Amino acid sequence: MQARLSNGEFIALIAVLFATIAISIDAMLPALPEIAASLSPDAPNRAQLVITSFVFGMGLGTLFAGPMSDAFGRKPVIIGGAVLYAIGAMACWMANSLEILLIARVVQGLGSAGPRAVSIAMVRDLFSGREMARIMSFAMMIFTLVPAVAPMMGQGIVALAGWHTIFLTYVVFAAFSSGWLALRQPETLPPASRRPLALDALTRGVAEVFSHRIVVISVLCQTLTLAMLFSTLSSMQGIFDQRFGQGDNFPYWFAGIALTSMTGSFVNSRIVMRVGMRAVVVATYGYVVALTAVILALIVAGIMPETMAFPAHLLWSVGLFAMMGLTMGNLNALAMEPVGHIAGLASSVISALATVAAVLLAIPVGQMLNGTQVPLMTAVLIFATLALGLMRLARR
Repeated sequence: MQARLSNGEFIALIAVLFATIAISIDAMLPALPEIAASLSPDAPNRAQLVITSFVFGMGLGTLFAGPMSDAFGRKPVIIGGAVLYAIGAMACWMANSLEILLIARVVQGLGSAGPRAVSIAMVRDLFSGREMARIMSFAMMIFTLVPAVAPMMGQGIVALAGWHTIFLTYVVFAAFSSGWLALRQPETLPPASRRPLALDALTRGVAEVFSHRIVVISVLCQTLTLAMLFSTLSSMQGIFDQRFGQGDNFPYWFAGIALTSMTGSFVNSRIVMRVGMRAVVVATYGYVVALTAVILALIVAGIMPETMAFPAHLLWSVGLFAMMGLTMGNLNALAMEPVGHIAGLASSVISALATVAAVLLAIPVGQMLNGTQVPLMTAVLIFATLALGLMRLARR
């Protein structure tokens, strides 16, 4: 029987599994102009669908990955998902039209659901409550390094071998992460704790998940938080290029934003055990609402000094990305606390609903890109305000 991994190696492994999502999204950002020019020259904003189609597939796959992991164990489902992910990546590599590329990205997203959702269930198998939130924060800190380097990696690959070649790196990454899991991580769900993959059991499990008020509020807040993230990722490269003329330097600015925003996860890991998860989330949403409202008001009123426009946008971007480290781990821990005995199913249902709903909110925001940050910031202000109101309701 394999010995349990040290906390350090376990956190690193979870971070790498989480990074499947980050590398699949962020490495594509510098390639969007080339994809638009190659496959959608008449409607360049459609290239953003390469991002949201992947996330949509991930959301759908998440609905099935958790229940399957409850029935068959965590490791087989994660490894099987990695295989499907690699198949989707190979199909993307061979795609010669935007429609085929988007379908292949959905398949790739379906496969990514294993590493994404089931890894959270693995954490819940071993930890709970604030300790789970702390472990998630440390994993998010390591995970944040991937968004820092992924756009530079994508830009380098595009320059050397074309945007299709990015998808071959995804195959290599899937082999690495799933191999590490297979060789080093013991199964966290013993056979005695597994639940049969039966419709009536799944129906009862879903009903139980949503019988908890905090779970419902957490799902809604995760939806709004992810909608802010996906909207920003879809529009970010276009804003840097069209509004600020920083398209060529975008990967370097993105790396700086990602590294700086690591402070969110670090701060959360230091204070969540003392002040609690709800308090951290409420304070974070309040900060995002205030920062967005001030910068948006200055832009709309036409009194934002041009010399301050780009630094202000960088500050706003750092705040938005830091929000992820201060909210998502805590929201997941809050939602999972009352449903630990059905962690796989609960993680899947929660992640699937939040992700798919967030994509549906984010797609129209991305398609409204007009060369300025006004549509994006307006949407983020609305989403953050709603999330803040929900979390205040949860505290009461």
